[in-house]
Amino acid sequence: MTLIVLLVATLAFRGLGALGVGRFGTWRVSAAHGLAVMLVMTASAHFVPAGVTFMPNYGDMVAMVPPFVPFPGFVVYLTGVLELAGAAGLVLVRFRRPAGICLALLFVGLLPANIYAAIAGTSIASPLVERIPEQLVYIAIALWAALGARSERAVSSVPVAG
Repeated sequence: MTLIVLLVATLAFRGLGALGVGRFGTWRVSAAHGLAVMLVMTASAHFVPAGVTFMPNYGDMVAMVPPFVPFPGFVVYLTGVLELAGAAGLVLVRFRRPAGICLALLFVGLLPANIYAAIAGTSIASPLVERIPEQLVYIAIALWAALGARSERAVSSVPVAG
């Protein structure tokens, strides 16, 4: 589901770029915004009270935390906050580079939880053969957004004659 949200949001932003919205004039920027939309969606699950069954919730997220990680409830809240901060950073050109790098590191750090959840068969885990490639896509897009941020900031700060 998260990959679909990422793809649809990216295509929507790129479509706006094709219609003349300059902010979304490149695939890289559109993908950064698409990843931000996906992160807001996934982060929201970190704060939904346990027991809510129509969407992933705090209890589901705590169940994904491997047993060797201390304070799993705190870690769930912390990762939700980090995802929201990363999403905000991706949409702000000035912060896109550090946000993309930090998100790539976060996604690497979250990989053990995703592997654990897939092996343990938690209720919201996707199969391992899906989860690892998805996580690699998220890492790649975060780094792609980060690596292009410097040149995009330079272009956006060039005064327009007129």
